[in-house]
Amino acid sequence: MVLALRALVLGAVLVAANPAHALFADDEARKAIIELRNRLTQLEEANKKLASQQELADQLAVLRRSLAELANQNEQLRAELARLRGGNEQLTKDFSDTQRRLADQLASFDSRLKPLEPQAVQLDGKSFKVEPEEQRQYEAAMGLLRRGEFDAAASAYQAFLKRFSASGYGDAVRFWLGNAQYGQRQYKEAIATFRAFQAAAPQHPRVPEALLAIANCQIESKDTKAARRTLEDLQKAHPGTEAAQAAKERLAGLK
Repeated sequence: MVLALRALVLGAVLVAANPAHALFADDEARKAIIELRNRLTQLEEANKKLASQQELADQLAVLRRSLAELANQNEQLRAELARLRGGNEQLTKDFSDTQRRLADQLASFDSRLKPLEPQAVQLDGKSFKVEPEEQRQYEAAMGLLRRGEFDAAASAYQAFLKRFSASGYGDAVRFWLGNAQYGQRQYKEAIATFRAFQAAAPQHPRVPEALLAIANCQIESKDTKAARRTLEDLQKAHPGTEAAQAAKERLAGLK
């Protein structure tokens, strides 16, 4: 279109330059040329605008492709994030499971270890710690005594004192050994054991009972004089106790 207009303008100029073939007057020719030039200028500007719009369209297409690529990359990133999140959740679950198993193993280990640790014991107003085997043997000996198996109980107490000479159970073991010997009618041995108990623990709460047991051994041995003396000493040393009341009754029955 631009080339055609250029040709018209050129033709108009040639006509104006040749009076013999002029179709228009000079003024009209000039007006026509100016008008054609203006139209040419307008067309050139329009053509430039079209070129600019085409360039914008090309740039817009490039931007659209870039946006499409970014959208695709975004979807890939979302998919990767979801995969990583799923992996993280699995790792978290695995870690929680491992912690739970470890806690269970520690609890199981503690439960197996606890019976091997020294245990706190309170007996006859005294607190002390004992080894598991020490406690087991003491309780086994007490079980024999409760069942009236005096021979076996005496042997168990003696074995205990030999193995655990410094045990916190020592005083109680001596006291109950004396009772086991009394149950065997071994009065002389029982008296010696109760005396040893009294000497080792003079403030023990069972000392009044031990003195009463000594008096009973003396009575069974027909040593009434010694029994009377022991009962009187018991009343003086431990007045107000049940053993002292029992001693009073025994004294009343002695001849």
